[in-house]
Amino acid sequence: MKLGCVIMAAGAGSRFGANKLLADFRGEPMVCRALDAVPEDLFCRVRVVTGYGPVAALAAARGFEVTENDRPELGISRTIRLGLQELGECDGVLFMTADQPLLTAGTIRKLAARFQQEPGCIAAAACQGKRGNPCLFPRSLFPELLALEGDTGGSRVIRRHPELVRLVETKEEELTDCDTLQALRELE
Repeated sequence: MKLGCVIMAAGAGSRFGANKLLADFRGEPMVCRALDAVPEDLFCRVRVVTGYGPVAALAAARGFEVTENDRPELGISRTIRLGLQELGECDGVLFMTADQPLLTAGTIRKLAARFQQEPGCIAAAACQGKRGNPCLFPRSLFPELLALEGDTGGSRVIRRHPELVRLVETKEEELTDCDTLQALRELE
């Protein structure tokens, strides 16, 4: 089974005040934590989708393929579309954000294992039954993901197919994203 991974590395945020992915978290830029969480042996291809040169440079320096999002203002749907267009040959694609600095490779491996047990499911990270990110989608849902518009992400597709969702429990801190500098400092 061929699995792909899209790391959505937008990073700009008015609430953060700067590109949050470049903010220091335990001695390195937050985006590097996301890159380090991806088990290299698990995916046939990994794409980092970003519109920010410094983020792209960090990803490339670590050996990741980068897709430039030259229109990030079009929303998360464009990021999803760009990544999926690169990985459409895969049986499933994991979408993860780059602003969850405590996400571990172990959780990503658990998601992939759950998907491999039932390849038509949506494997989603969760804590105490509450779904979060990342999520791994089957090929059968790629057309719906590609049809998303604006600042609409995979949650819309998940809501249409609740019967396909399989939650994979993990620790709450792994699912915490950092949209503000205060949130980042609280995680440290």
